[in-house]
Amino acid sequence: MKAKKTLALSLALAMLLALSGCTSGGKSSSGHSSTASSSSSKASSSSAASSFAGESSILSDLESRLESGLESMDESASPTMSTDFAEIGALSGEALGWGPGGPVDSENRSQGAIAYQEKYGKYDAYFIAPSSEKIYLTFDEGYENGYTADILDTLKEKGVHAVFFVTLPYAKEQPELVQRMIEEGHTVGNHSNKHITYPSLSLEEAKEDLMSLHQYMLDTYQYKMTVFRFPEGNFSEQTLAMVQSCGYKSLFWSFAYKDWYVDQQPDPSDALSSMLNKAHPGAIYLLHAVSSTNAQVLGDFIDGMREKGYVFSDFA
Repeated sequence: MKAKKTLALSLALAMLLALSGCTSGGKSSSGHSSTASSSSSKASSSSAASSFAGESSILSDLESRLESGLESMDESASPTMSTDFAEIGALSGEALGWGPGGPVDSENRSQGAIAYQEKYGKYDAYFIAPSSEKIYLTFDEGYENGYTADILDTLKEKGVHAVFFVTLPYAKEQPELVQRMIEEGHTVGNHSNKHITYPSLSLEEAKEDLMSLHQYMLDTYQYKMTVFRFPEGNFSEQTLAMVQSCGYKSLFWSFAYKDWYVDQQPDPSDALSSMLNKAHPGAIYLLHAVSSTNAQVLGDFIDGMREKGYVFSDFA
């Protein structure tokens, strides 16, 4: 854009200078006699000097206006993401892992989540929600471990909706649970077909993986998915743009803890304390539905967060 501005400025100034030169040339060839008096010559010189000064001032003013106009045009330009993979492929393909650790601000919000939100939010990506009393509950469903029905029972009892991220094998193997999620008002999110990290795939392969589950949900449940969670939270700028081009929002998280090892489950009391003590405005909680601990403490967690003044909201 800077090069275009410079070229436009140069061309416009050249035109102005040419017009100025034509005007000056006309004046100098107006048929003055070679025997003009010295006083007439002085008057002519004075007039020319005055004319030159005036033209310089006009050119300076026009240059300033032109630069201002080009800067305004530059600032008002807002690029939109194309569905063209050639354009998306020009973005960074560097694989970025995600975990909301690190220092927190005065509201207990992860500064890493805030920084990523500011940097990648333009791709409809959410690492943390805007600061408010609204918070969001999400569950990852890699496979069924016998606790999802209990989790759904608790959510129904408490009047809370969540986002359940399922894979294609899960959607095929657990039709009753998936149908129940839909019927009870939860959001069923796309967690990929094969649960492969997307930056390790070509853009075409990643899109095929994403859309295979999307189409299966449409065909089988007449349900249109709109929310995606990257396997392992591993993403790149390219894959964020690809997911956005498919009509999806990418939902990450601002809280997670080690709850996915089924044979090393955290102590329920310690887990509940961690979940409550790390509460923050706009929190996006990631819990795994394979966890017996999560199923056990979910009701107390919901009650505790409400006592703190938080509101569980639907992600839209």
